[in-house]
Amino acid sequence: MVYSQALGFTHGMGVLSEEDNLVEAMKKFVNQFTSARKEKCADKPFDSGCSSEGEMSEDSGVDRRSPEDPLDERLWQELAQQMELCLARAKKTELQCQEVLIPRQLAGRIARDALRTASDEPCGLRGAVIQVHLETGSAVRALGSIVPDRSVTPTFELSVVFKADQDNWPSLRHLFGKVLKLSPGFRLVKRKLYSSAGPLIQEF
Repeated sequence: MVYSQALGFTHGMGVLSEEDNLVEAMKKFVNQFTSARKEKCADKPFDSGCSSEGEMSEDSGVDRRSPEDPLDERLWQELAQQMELCLARAKKTELQCQEVLIPRQLAGRIARDALRTASDEPCGLRGAVIQVHLETGSAVRALGSIVPDRSVTPTFELSVVFKADQDNWPSLRHLFGKVLKLSPGFRLVKRKLYSSAGPLIQEF
């Protein structure tokens, strides 16, 4: 199992040469015939209660294998990044640790399953309030919340429960001084906000 640190994400723009500009112009000319649907349905960035500063690591826990739908792909990427931001911010607050080690591709796996879980909702994942938790033994700690789109009235709550690696947690903490290693497993709990139906609990 490959692990990486929980990091923040920033977005930047590179400087293009004249040759690069010519290539980009040709791409735009070709893409204008196929981008109508994307422009019409373009998604806004996630609004989140979690924030952090840093640079994206090539070893990030975000799974690079994206959904087939380009609109779902952006939702998938945004959610995966926001969950890592929650973990990064919680290091010095709720978790009181120096590092959080995440199994590679875990955030991407969770985001993909969250999209699938939200597929039967009127607004999909944008109609969710996402609560991020960490389970350590018998205790569950709240780490933060993510609101994909504040302009949409939420129709359901989705709890994402990360799990501490119980086999390695005590020894790592003793040797390295508060290093939290996450398990590859996780739990999703879906609760409809305007329904008497019970919660849907999925273990992965």
